[in-house]
Amino acid sequence: MNKIFEVPMYPYQRSEDQDTGAPVRHPVIVIGAGPVGLAAAIDLAQQGIGVVVLDENDKVSFGSRAICFSKRSLEIADRLGFCDPLVDKGVQWNLGKVFFDDRKVYEFNLLPESGHAQPAFINLQQYYFEEYLVQRAKALQTAGAPIEIRGRNKVSAIGTHEDHVTLEIDTPEESYNLEADWLIACDGAGSPTRQMLGLDFVGRVFEDNFLIADVIMDADFPTERWFWFDPPFNKGQSALLHKQPDGVWRIDLQLGWDIDKEREKRPENVIPRLKEMLGEDVKFELEWVSIYTFQCRRMEKFRHGRVLFAGDAAHQVSPFGARGANSGLQDTDNLCWKLKLVLEGKAPESLLDSYDRERVHGADENILNSSRSTDFITPKSEMSRVLRDAVLDLSEHHAFARPLVNSGRLSLPCTYEGSALNSADALRGPQRTRPGSPCPDAPTPNGYLLPQLADRFTLLTIDAEAPDSFEEAGITVTRLNLSTKDDTTRTLRERYLGDETSAVYLIRPDQHVAARRPAFDENQFRAALRRAIGKETSA
Repeated sequence: MNKIFEVPMYPYQRSEDQDTGAPVRHPVIVIGAGPVGLAAAIDLAQQGIGVVVLDENDKVSFGSRAICFSKRSLEIADRLGFCDPLVDKGVQWNLGKVFFDDRKVYEFNLLPESGHAQPAFINLQQYYFEEYLVQRAKALQTAGAPIEIRGRNKVSAIGTHEDHVTLEIDTPEESYNLEADWLIACDGAGSPTRQMLGLDFVGRVFEDNFLIADVIMDADFPTERWFWFDPPFNKGQSALLHKQPDGVWRIDLQLGWDIDKEREKRPENVIPRLKEMLGEDVKFELEWVSIYTFQCRRMEKFRHGRVLFAGDAAHQVSPFGARGANSGLQDTDNLCWKLKLVLEGKAPESLLDSYDRERVHGADENILNSSRSTDFITPKSEMSRVLRDAVLDLSEHHAFARPLVNSGRLSLPCTYEGSALNSADALRGPQRTRPGSPCPDAPTPNGYLLPQLADRFTLLTIDAEAPDSFEEAGITVTRLNLSTKDDTTRTLRERYLGDETSAVYLIRPDQHVAARRPAFDENQFRAALRRAIGKETSA
């Protein structure tokens, strides 16, 4: 069994803050050293914003937990400087197969087009993801970036004020107090921060229970996502199989409603289920077992004064579709550039309200898709089951039925449709790059596009004239000049021009489109920038 769970990654060390007479104030404090909290801290620190991460633990998560990381998450990880080890270690996959009973009814490709630096998905245990995040944070700290992870620092009380947040922290030695200009709560689904502030979720909790088993075995299954409806080894239920690194396979088995969860997790009950699925002759070892229920819920608001919630602390979705950790990383991707501008005095505090609006929109989109997946996977009436099974039968021979099959619509990045930060679309360009959309990658003469659009406002020009830079509201916008003459694959044209002959895009620091026009108009793009930082109303 992997021993990474047992190794303290950020052991307790006494902080200088514990020896001061008055509470020390930090620009940002993050609660929680999971994937979302560490990503937020790294994002801020590498842009020069001081951040302290507090975690009651000192180790990575026990068990693989989140395992499917999407292309967008890898693109965010690349911007944060830790993507390469993820891709090197992870199991890459694009192909998924759907089975009904004992027959394959169809398969799908999640990345049918070329021209992207990152794969559609990798499978990687969460403990590895967290390990690489910790390594990146420590590398930044060694290089002088203002980041610190404090293990075994448990936040026991929070006080909110108009211009700061106070925290009481328990350690193995004693308690001490801190202050923060801003607090980011990334402390998981059970979020003590949320509870201390008297806040709660709204949404649905589904009755079905699912068994997760991480199994170490030598197997010749291909590197694909396999999903079964009503398989022979789990009649009337569903099952899922994923490959992970180190010979570990993730198996999800639907168990039904009225079960004894503790009993079902015992090896003497898990192993017979797995043998029925894998065959009596397959040798395997259990690494981790858990039971979960579907939950599709969120907080009503993600911003509460100077406290900002992200990841599972803000929203929960069922795991089919890989929307949990991936949506949490999109939260921090959206939040950190805005918080930086607010801290620097370049944007009003109201810009952070757009974090709430945009990511609540993202959470609602995930909850809608996850709820639909759950209703398809676990029909709530006999008529619903008959209809679902008919769709599965049709999908084996008829392509029109396949989009109706929902075995967990996999995570896609959110388009911030209708955001107040968007300018009106002035380009008859591709729908996929309309204002609010995440920029799709594309090859360019100087490498892939997305790394050239990171951490700043960029004016992307394609066969269009514009100044090399311009400054507005204290922010410098730099130009990235591209031409379709160099676009030998026509990828740039297809994704950013369509039928237009030229285009100018204003790209946000999180690589989302803020505005686009066929040519550079200085007044229009200055207004678009002010709008994108919350200083002008939407056009």
